[in-house]
Amino acid sequence: MIKAIHKLVTFEAFAAWRTEGGRYELHDGVIVEMAQPVGDHEDIVGFLALNISIEIGRQKLPYFIPKTVLVKPSEGESAYSPDILIINRPNLVNEPLWKKESTVSQAISIPLVIEVVSTNWRDDYYKKLADYEGIGIPEYWIIDYAAIGARKFIGNPKLPTISIYQLIDGEYQVTQFKGDTHIVSPTFPELNLTAEQIFLAGGVQI
Repeated sequence: MIKAIHKLVTFEAFAAWRTEGGRYELHDGVIVEMAQPVGDHEDIVGFLALNISIEIGRQKLPYFIPKTVLVKPSEGESAYSPDILIINRPNLVNEPLWKKESTVSQAISIPLVIEVVSTNWRDDYYKKLADYEGIGIPEYWIIDYAAIGARKFIGNPKLPTISIYQLIDGEYQVTQFKGDTHIVSPTFPELNLTAEQIFLAGGVQI
């Protein structure tokens, strides 16, 4: 569950208000307090963050995975805190909100963003998908390990699914991975993981 604070605010007010210790997002001017994730969710996040970090180090890429950085679309009053965010360090000097608000808004700063689906799955499949596409983020993963998204997104019957959206000619094109199929990531083409390995990290038996 998520808890919304129903008072419209600007991003500037949200950034100044944001407190230590909690996890908050701004959705169209509404402050949303994110619920504490369940253990399976965090197992998957930790597993992926570790494996991607190893790949970043192996390839000597100028990337890193921050803890609490926000992603701000250029349009509207929203800001998101992804489950995993890959940052392209060299472009941070061009980010106007980086130094004071630890916020990025330029596609070149964000090679990849990952959301692990929880009860607020509509945000991942609808709102964030549209906003990440609008920013121009090259690659977006939605990891629906509990298969709770709508059938129009993950098929029928509903099975644990990883949807990888790649930006092509300004629009997201999706490829889906289930079972023992190997993940194909444009950002990390040598990442050697199957969908099943990722799901097993969260205790999901395939």
